Amino acid sequence: MTRHEPWQRAADGAGLLAPDGSVTPTIFAEMSAIAVQTGALNLGQGFPDEDGPAEVLEAARHAIATGVNQYPPGLGMPVLREAIARHQKRFYGLTVDPASQVLVTAGATEALAATLLALVDHGDEVVTFEPFYDAYGALTALARGTLRTVPLRFPDFTPDHDALRAAVGPRTRVILVNTPHNPTGAVFDRETLELIVELAHLHDAIIVTDEVYEHLTFGQTHIPIASIAGGFERTVTISSGGKTFSTTGWKIGWITAPAFYITRILAVKQYLTFVNGAPFQPAIAVGLDLPDERFAEISATLESKRDLLVAGLESAGFAVSIPDAGYFVVADARELGVTDATDFCRELPTRAGVVGIPLTAFVRAESRPEYSTLVRFAFCKRRDVLDDAVARLAKLRV
Repeated sequence: MTRHEPWQRAADGAGLLAPDGSVTPTIFAEMSAIAVQTGALNLGQGFPDEDGPAEVLEAARHAIATGVNQYPPGLGMPVLREAIARHQKRFYGLTVDPASQVLVTAGATEALAATLLALVDHGDEVVTFEPFYDAYGALTALARGTLRTVPLRFPDFTPDHDALRAAVGPRTRVILVNTPHNPTGAVFDRETLELIVELAHLHDAIIVTDEVYEHLTFGQTHIPIASIAGGFERTVTISSGGKTFSTTGWKIGWITAPAFYITRILAVKQYLTFVNGAPFQPAIAVGLDLPDERFAEISATLESKRDLLVAGLESAGFAVSIPDAGYFVVADARELGVTDATDFCRELPTRAGVVGIPLTAFVRAESRPEYSTLVRFAFCKRRDVLDDAVARLAKLRV
């Protein structure tokens, strides 16, 4: 077997390692470049093109102006850790100690990196759900773990419980759960979460959750696994402020977990970014303390954008999986005569002036045939951009 260096393991885990050992560009970079070249509307990448709540932005400006510009404490600024603890209690009834059970990170991706590097070792298995955020594969490979997946299938993308039971076993170290789910928009139900907790106890596994879309649900209630009976004591909960408050560039994330996990994860995290984002930490604290109606407004606005894009995709001839959460909608282009979503996405900017991402970018090579006609589009954009995108997509029907 060819020995891979660490950087090659990371690329391979993300599906980017070419047969000659070089790294291929991500489909996200490729499609963004095509969008620039063609003037197409970029619905490929999941970042908003509107600013978040004014109070949150003003709090960052105030922090900068009043000297909050140096290294914050290693665990994160107390004002944010305390706001995170209040947030967990307010929304989920979870009591966490801000002094020992909360860790502020450079976004959710660093939180995932520090967690997996701290807890996964050679030969350990990480079980997650496929399609998956590409960092899961890369980080598992860096930790020298083995990724095992449970498929989520179009159109409802709900986990099969028998498949989940079959995937989790004596070598499982981590069950990595992303709900609300990217890229599919699925929200896992209580029965699924209870099964995950049961399996974690049965096989002495750690549950790691990615909950960055927790407040962006549409008619569904997000249930943290840590709130399930037996869940908190073996769960590392990860979230961030970027998606909720449209501040993805600030990279303020956090972990809540029992203190013994925080200690282990901090031992790795402090040698990654050390600390980050001092003036943005009190600003995100302001966001977490916004009244309930503001969170409801953020979700409702995004839901209306989802409905606009879903209607446009259906009118253009796609079969659509209507997401229950998040920034994205998955559409099947099969009825448009498509057999390869990657080729279709490369042609779409010229054919219709819109950029999407093939769902095969989120699955392992051996799973790609099952997802070969599916495309992910982002609806976290201005309404005028989405109106324009819908009008352009209508050309596919001509």
